[in-house]
Amino acid sequence: MTGPSGIGRRSVRRSVLIADRIADYTIKIGGVLVIAAVLGILVFLVYEVLPLFKGGAVLSRYSFQVPRTTEEIAAVAIDEYGTIVLTIAADGSLTGFHARTGTPIQVSSPDFDGNKPTALATTLDSRNLAFGFSDGTVRFAQITVESEVLPSNKCPKGLVKLDSRDSTDGRVVYSIVPGDQIRKVTANLKLGEEIQASRTHAGIAALSYRFGGSSERPTRSFVVVDGKNNATINRVVSKKNLLTGKLTKKVTSVALPALPRGASVEFALLTENGDQVYFAERNGRVYRYNTGDPDAPVLAETVQLLPEGVSLTALGFLLGEESIVVGGSDGSLNIYFRLRMKHTGTPDGYGLARVREFIPHEASVIGFAPGQRGRIFATADSSGNVRIRHGTSQTTLLRLRLAEKGGDLQGLALAPRGDGIVAIQASGKATFWDLSIPHPEASLGALFGKVWYEGYPAPSWTWQSSAATDDFEPKLSIVPLIFGTLKATLYSLLFAIPIALLAAIYTSEFVHPYVRATAKPIMEMMASLPSVILGFVAALVLAPIVESWIAAVIVAFVVFPLSLIFAAYLWQMLPPKIALRMQGTPKQILIFLVVLIACAASYGAGPQFERLFFGGDFKTWVNGDVGSAAPFLFLVLMPVVMVAVGIAASRLVGRQTSGMVHVRSTPMMALVQMIRWFGFLAVAAGISYGFALILQTMGVDARGGFVGTYVQRNTLVVGFAMGFAVIPIIYTLAEDALNSVPEHLRSASLACGATPWQTAIWVILPTALSGVFSAVMIGMGRAVGETMIVVMVAGNTPLMDLNIFNGLRALSANIAVELPEAVKDGSLYRVLFLTALVLFAMTFVINTVAEVVRLRFRKRAMQL
Repeated sequence: MTGPSGIGRRSVRRSVLIADRIADYTIKIGGVLVIAAVLGILVFLVYEVLPLFKGGAVLSRYSFQVPRTTEEIAAVAIDEYGTIVLTIAADGSLTGFHARTGTPIQVSSPDFDGNKPTALATTLDSRNLAFGFSDGTVRFAQITVESEVLPSNKCPKGLVKLDSRDSTDGRVVYSIVPGDQIRKVTANLKLGEEIQASRTHAGIAALSYRFGGSSERPTRSFVVVDGKNNATINRVVSKKNLLTGKLTKKVTSVALPALPRGASVEFALLTENGDQVYFAERNGRVYRYNTGDPDAPVLAETVQLLPEGVSLTALGFLLGEESIVVGGSDGSLNIYFRLRMKHTGTPDGYGLARVREFIPHEASVIGFAPGQRGRIFATADSSGNVRIRHGTSQTTLLRLRLAEKGGDLQGLALAPRGDGIVAIQASGKATFWDLSIPHPEASLGALFGKVWYEGYPAPSWTWQSSAATDDFEPKLSIVPLIFGTLKATLYSLLFAIPIALLAAIYTSEFVHPYVRATAKPIMEMMASLPSVILGFVAALVLAPIVESWIAAVIVAFVVFPLSLIFAAYLWQMLPPKIALRMQGTPKQILIFLVVLIACAASYGAGPQFERLFFGGDFKTWVNGDVGSAAPFLFLVLMPVVMVAVGIAASRLVGRQTSGMVHVRSTPMMALVQMIRWFGFLAVAAGISYGFALILQTMGVDARGGFVGTYVQRNTLVVGFAMGFAVIPIIYTLAEDALNSVPEHLRSASLACGATPWQTAIWVILPTALSGVFSAVMIGMGRAVGETMIVVMVAGNTPLMDLNIFNGLRALSANIAVELPEAVKDGSLYRVLFLTALVLFAMTFVINTVAEVVRLRFRKRAMQL
């Protein structure tokens, strides 16, 4: 068919049009689905992370009246399942009631033969009791809560229904549990032995008690202050014979140095190990005794914790016995640590320091209850307000109100699992709250800010998710993981980018097309190597080699570029006919020979280099034990000074020397340039060493910063291994970008008299800069998300230092290491999803910035 003008028109088959339409819609739908998948991943990550910041919630609240007692309630305990509440009165009597209804539960009270306790102390869980008496004796007791799961058909008949879950026979509570079963809960009290604690047989005025050890070797530590103001620390160590079952006890008693005259002790605290004792007066003055040496205890410190006119109304340990909670009559609430400090003037070099200040109460703090799992605690004030807080994240998790506003609080206790709290007022009004506080330790400050953890000398970013003891508090700052990711990425790119880009320029602009057709597929095949293989080889082969030959590795960074530059000058000195004959394969062979010679030279020069610069042992030098700072500063400054000297020489005498060189023959010109290059190196070396000496005089030392203690699996090895993983990606994409530059630009540049190297650097590379930049950013994205290499090579140490010879932990590696051990929906589990969200955000930002910059480069290149 022909048109009016005689030009033939072609018809397209209908099937082709349909196929084209299907392909068009398929591509559109696929693109939309990809975007939806990415958004779906983002939404899922946010969904898993949000509960970290929701705080706590009250699931239910129960208020009831319990029988009033003439004696003040001294302690309150709750069983693990929130079933039975036990109150211990000042006279030692024990009462129990159902936690949700207030129904009395029969429990046995201790029999002291008519003696009335003068002091009472409990352990953190209120299960182990110590009673002090007027004759200076102390008697122990233990509350045991026995639980047993039975089939539902074993449940007794005739029980009184308490609520939808619990029933009782008056002494035992039976609870319905999943699986058609019944949980039987019984509370009992067992009296223990009696010990003479006061040497003067004076009445016990203040008492603190700790219970520890193992079931075969239980230990009891307690400190008393008697009516004559004498303080004594006692320790009871029991040993159980595993064959006979016989229990033997050893009691040690040490008198503490006398308290100041007139001191009136209201509070006493003792650590489980018995190495620290605190006595506090109502005015806020605290006397700290160091009893680490049982034979020579000392009054280490006297400190005023509260301002003048403010009374101390609450004092106690949190779990771990490092944090001391201090409440005042002005509603203030603070946490103190015992820290090693300079210029304290104390015998042990430690002092009490306030590390946390909480939002104050509206009135005087009159109640304190520590949590038994973690650093949560509850406080109450005289206005009827109850606050549940976390001692490390410094957040207020819940705000509660007592049943009777302004009523005197007599008892306050948190459930062992932190899922309930009970408050008892003087009127007998009791309130029990069912709580949900799934992630008390999580807050923006704890996850991203510096936190002053127990036992640390200062605030820090720390990741440590688990430990061997229950007293441990998780440290979940993800800043060290972000730092580790960026550190690994930086060092790997410093290694990969120069090699990849120079290789891309070389194969694109200088080699024969046949060589390029062979080298490029080989490099692309390197990208298919599994990262686990690279990590395995790096961890088991490369890391030991680098450790053994560390001096040679450092020398190689100097010898390799200098050898290649020197070889290039020698090549230019060859007669033109010989140089043309040796182009191609002979030249490639010579390059490989130069690389091998550089390797041998680095290996041979390593020991001499180590003796000359690092006192004969590099790993000892980085620890600061031998040598000085100047040699390494010289090596670090040398590249910077070389660039500066090169720019200065080019601007000052560049034209004159170039004119002198170009009037001679090519070999002579190469010889003159090589001599000039040697002179340039000598001048740069002299300036660098001079600056290094000046910096050393000023106290500058790279040790402790850029370099430090050497560990086998370190960032240097990570940089090598990840560099090999990243090089093929950057090389392939950059080489494609360079080859896509129109050929007429090369021809025009060469026709104007530019050399191939000048053409590559000043014409080809700027034109292809958008593609080259994209290659680098894609390689950076691969390095940021790399997992197996970092897991196997980096040592998995979440540290924040620039030391290239130390390990690290990256975000991706942390997820791989921690996720198998994380409890589903627990704090660690959700924090790991937060790290995944941060990693997602990092890659998203990197790719977005890369695309914006790439489009700007591309727009500029199109104008060429």
